Amino acid sequence: GCQRDIAQRIVEAGGDYCLAVKANQGNLHADITNHVADQMKDKFARVKISRHETDDEGHGRVEKRSYYVLPIPKKFEEAEKWAGLKAMGVAISETIRDGKITNQVRYYIMSRNLKAQEFADTARGHWGIENGEHYVLDVVWNEDSSRTNTGHAAENLANLRRAARNLVAVADPNRGFAAAKRAAR
Repeated sequence: GCQRDIAQRIVEAGGDYCLAVKANQGNLHADITNHVADQMKDKFARVKISRHETDDEGHGRVEKRSYYVLPIPKKFEEAEKWAGLKAMGVAISETIRDGKITNQVRYYIMSRNLKAQEFADTARGHWGIENGEHYVLDVVWNEDSSRTNTGHAAENLANLRRAARNLVAVADPNRGFAAAKRAAR
């Protein structure tokens, strides 16, 4: 979803965006990671940031998250390519599960200079969607394994999967999607 035309349409419609930036966004990802790494060297002393931290415990894990919002620097090559780009966000999580520590860093671009807590809520909301809808489509119904690529077949199958997901959710909200899939066989 982190595409220039999507950002453009959101801004043109009067909205704001907060888009996750992944490694497949080559220059944008590299520029953000380099800028953040440079600023972290002196703990953001050269830039005004907003920061928010959370500590969560549950589901057999302990997780500490740090959120930072930085303004887009004046000399940022990618800035002109993204409609309304005003800020970048960084979400850093450290998770301890079964004695193992894992770290994850996620980067975002935003058309509004959010406070770090607003950014945290927005980023966490994104993962709620990711875990809710995309997990069902990708894991339960193996959407990512589909090799259908003729004509509109892939898009049509994706629409059918989403419709089926919605029907299952409405028909029996207490039943899990994996159980519903097994029952339908």
